[in-house]
Formats: sequence, C-alpha cells, structure tokens
Amino acid sequence: MVNVEIIAPRDVPLGGLRSMEVRRTLPHRARPTIGAWCFIDHYGPERLTMDVAPHPHSGLQTVSWLFDGHISHHDSAGHHLPVRPGELVLMTAGRGISHSEVAVDQMLHGAQLWTALPDAHRFDAPRVDRYRPAPVEADGATLLVFLGTLAGSTSPVRAATPLVGAEIRLPAGTRLSLPVNESFEHGVLVDSGRMAVEKRNVHPGELAYTGVGASELLLEAETDSRALLLGGEPFQEEFVMWWNFLGRTHEEVAEYQREWNAGGGRFGVTEGYENPLGGLGRIPAPQLPTVRMRPRRLAEPVARLR
Repeated sequence: MVNVEIIAPRDVPLGGLRSMEVRRTLPHRARPTIGAWCFIDHYGPERLTMDVAPHPHSGLQTVSWLFDGHISHHDSAGHHLPVRPGELVLMTAGRGISHSEVAVDQMLHGAQLWTALPDAHRFDAPRVDRYRPAPVEADGATLLVFLGTLAGSTSPVRAATPLVGAEIRLPAGTRLSLPVNESFEHGVLVDSGRMAVEKRNVHPGELAYTGVGASELLLEAETDSRALLLGGEPFQEEFVMWWNFLGRTHEEVAEYQREWNAGGGRFGVTEGYENPLGGLGRIPAPQLPTVRMRPRRLAEPVARLR
C-alpha cells in the first residue's frame, strides 16, 4: 500500500488591486517541492478577472494549463500567443523574462505551475514551448500527457529535470491502476469530483502526495472526476524563492528585485500589453523582507500520513 500525504490548499489573492483568488498547495511548509515542481496555483471554475500586468521571472519555468477559458500571453522574448484548454504553454524564464496575462474569457478554470531550474540551466536563454497532447485511454480513463512519459504517451517538450505532468479524466466508477516511475515522487491535484488516491479520499483543491518507490498509483472515481498528476525525481538543489524570482542566495534574489524595479535590461520589455482594466503598466517588485532569506529546506521524498 502506498502512503498518501494530503496537502490542503490555502486561499491566496493574485494580481494586486484587482486580484483573483487562487488555491495554493505548493510551496507548503512541510513539502516545498515535488520533483522540481515548486509552485501550484489552482483556480476556478468561476467568473474571474485576470489582468496581470508585465512582471518578471528568473530561474524557473512557468507551466500554464487550462480546463476552461482563454488567456492572452505577451512576453519580453517577443511571444504573443493564446493559452487555451488542453494545450501546454511552458515559459522558461532562465536568466530573466517578463510577461503579462490577460483573460479573454472571464470564465476561467485551470492551474498555474512552476518548476525550479537546476543550476546547469537556470541562466539559459528564455523561451516558450507549446504542445497540445493527444488523448490516450487507459482502463476507462483519459489522459493528456503534457510533460514527460506516462501511459505510453511522451511529450516532446524539453524539461530541465526528469518530470511528468498529465491531466487525468476519470468517469464515475473508474478504477485506474496507473504505472508510474518508481524513482519519482508524485502529487495528484484533484480538480473536480469525488475520487480517492490509494483508497484515501481527496477533495477538490487538495494535493495527494506520494513519495518515491511506488510503481503504480491507484485512482478511483465515485463520480466523474478530473485531476492533475505531477511528478519528478526529487530536486536536490537548495534555492531561495521569493515573489517571482528563484535564486540560490539572498543577495542574488535581492539583485533581481533591484534590477526589475530599476528597469534594467535583464527582464526585457513586454510589448503588446493593452492594460485593459486601467491599472499599472507593470507590476513593481515588493520590498524585500527585513530578515535574510534562507534556502528552502529539502524534504525527504517520503509521504507522511496526516
């Protein structure tokens, strides 16, 4: 039997004065990462106003995945593209990028995810990858594998560390024994429905964590259900994550904050943002903490029952 650790979400306002509420499960004080996945925001389904002005990122990748709705993305690497349901948009910030996100449809439902870049790739040139996975069937379930390999489906999108990411749809009564990589730790984010992971009930918005060593995960749906499976090899590098920056030391992150607020060239200029709600033309970085930021503690890849 695979142990399952339940991580409850916390409600977080996102986007400044015209903020939308999201449900955040990572980072968590007991579980800062799952593989290189270091950030999970889950939102909708509801009428939401998303108008996120240009803001910076460094040292990480953002993974946008929608269930419903349509978002317009602009970034300082020159990309202007739609984010639509069932299509991966992966933005590698690398050494630095800025971007904006504006809802085209007010009915939004999806997840915003980040992965930590390892030292060997955290200063790579910024880029954007898009991929629409074909559905694959497994014991009555439907899977959309957008990163890594699962159920015989492999995404062509490059990840900087070994990862897996997939949407799983389970009709009522489905019992899926899903083969997974034993060297990975996994998290199952339940989006909707009544379902269980390894016989443990997991409510919508909760994240069910399983440590390394499992070769299969048992997913059971009492009603029509949907979930995201996220996993990867345990991330072994310590890092400092503050606001939208991921670095290795307090000084490094403080320099990113200074450069962004000073309009330095590291993060470029996001062209095409139309500022539809009349707010800020760009989001300034907040003041730094008054205490020295320390690297996040690395957790053992073992599920703790709680």
